[in-house]
Amino acid sequence: MDFEGLLKEYWGHDQFRPLQREVIEAVQRGESALVLMPTGSGKSLCYQLPSLFLEDLVLVISPLIALMKDQVDEARKKGLQATFINSSLSKQAREKAYQDLASGKIKLLYVTPERFRKSDFREALQKRKVSLLAVDEAHCISEWGHDFRPDYTRLKEIRDFLGNPVTLALTATATQGVRKDILKQLSLLESTTIFCTGFERPNLELSIEHVVGLEDKVRHFIGLHHQHPGAKIVYFALVDTLKKFSFELEKLSIPHLIYHGQLNNDVRRRNQNLFQKEGDPVILATPAFGLGVNKSNIRMVIHGEVPGSIESYYQEVGRAGRDGLPAYASLLYDPDDVSIQMDFIKWAHPDPAFIRKVYYLIKDNSGPVQQQGYEYLRQQMHFYHSRDFRVETVVKLLDRWGVLENFHNYRQWQIIDELPEDLLDEESFANHLKVQQHKLLQMLQLAKSDGDIKSQVVGYFEVSQS
Repeated sequence: MDFEGLLKEYWGHDQFRPLQREVIEAVQRGESALVLMPTGSGKSLCYQLPSLFLEDLVLVISPLIALMKDQVDEARKKGLQATFINSSLSKQAREKAYQDLASGKIKLLYVTPERFRKSDFREALQKRKVSLLAVDEAHCISEWGHDFRPDYTRLKEIRDFLGNPVTLALTATATQGVRKDILKQLSLLESTTIFCTGFERPNLELSIEHVVGLEDKVRHFIGLHHQHPGAKIVYFALVDTLKKFSFELEKLSIPHLIYHGQLNNDVRRRNQNLFQKEGDPVILATPAFGLGVNKSNIRMVIHGEVPGSIESYYQEVGRAGRDGLPAYASLLYDPDDVSIQMDFIKWAHPDPAFIRKVYYLIKDNSGPVQQQGYEYLRQQMHFYHSRDFRVETVVKLLDRWGVLENFHNYRQWQIIDELPEDLLDEESFANHLKVQQHKLLQMLQLAKSDGDIKSQVVGYFEVSQS
């Protein structure tokens, strides 16, 4: 098989990045593997290229609904027979996708694990053979991972349903414990090959600056901005802090873009496109930004607030310097920000009782819900903290699990299914909360450390290569 020829014809590249060819060769031999590659190192090519030579379907499981359209658009531009099926599609578009799937018109399909709850999808899929199952963001399957998602725990069952095809589990960050858990949860042998490019980034310099308050953060940013010219991402955990920081930069006439969940989709997409196309832009963003950004010459990533885990931190700073040239990352650490992350963990993981109550509010009160949307739900839940986004989190969960229809327009919200038991598991909720709090503690220990930051981060992942 002329892999280099396919790479040149469809991607325009003359050579593979480290370990890409080895992974593809393993797939050709019919071997499953765990693939650990840093952000921006080309994990997607490891399953996209095989769709050109495998007999039947390459099925990609991904939690990133917001990115699927962009991923598919890019794949189609390269000439791949790709599509996605998720809750963002209209009923008509979804039925058309099912028809194309069943008839063999699709070779590369992106879905979320929840899609397997739909009988019409399973029926269409059973008319095809899955040659390769690619599990993207595979750390989501592990309760010990930094982004555990209960829906991923059904992947063993899904593999069984598919006839246990060749499987690639792919992630950018995973400790030894998470790697073992991924293999176990997917029913892959302990002897499964682990391809690991390593976590050392020689061109990336990490630093931590101790600051006090917003004004101090702005002063440090200005210094870093002048010291390190080029494109920059400044990350914030909270939209509120991002807005205040943006206001200060506006007063100083420092041009910048913003990206966060309170902007409408058109503005977010426009700002993302501007960031990618402009030479040396600065963008203030929440952590979701960067997942779909294809910009290799980002010179610096700055954290305006402490991240929730070392995994999140290293994944985000890894967006700098993908072109191999010198790049920098700086964490502006203010001890007062710790309470923000503690609250963030609580609000990002609503307890089962909260989920159940929001579900029944939407189900039993369609009139006021469709008139006032989130505002009505907040009033009924009796909380008014401006930073508390538990209601929004629950609505997203209901959409992800296929329980809520018309997620993007509250005037048409409709409950169409029962609450999944997985969302109501008290023990799982308590364990997950404990894990996230422990990971925040590890991140705080790193932020307070006086030692070499990069060596500690690389050591945290206990790099080993099979």
